[in-house]
Amino acid sequence: MEIRHLVVSGNVQGVGYRYAMMAAAMRLGISGWLRNRLDGTVEAVVAGEAEAVAAIIAWARQGPPGAQVTHVAVEIGEGEFSGFAARTTA
Repeated sequence: MEIRHLVVSGNVQGVGYRYAMMAAAMRLGISGWLRNRLDGTVEAVVAGEAEAVAAIIAWARQGPPGAQVTHVAVEIGEGEFSGFAARTTA
């Protein structure tokens, strides 16, 4: 199981990014969470098999139509998760 912490920069709020990422995560069997941040980025922690985590990171770099991703910071994450949830803005 791999766990990664992501911070996605660009035009990623108000364009359906979180909802599209939640759908992609569920399709891939990813668990974890995501939320908007006050600085305009989207933050996520993703956990799953190595291939699935690599796939969701690749998806995060593209995003849904309407998003303009400029950077995805990826670090080692930690935690235990069941399902994938949206958290409140922080």
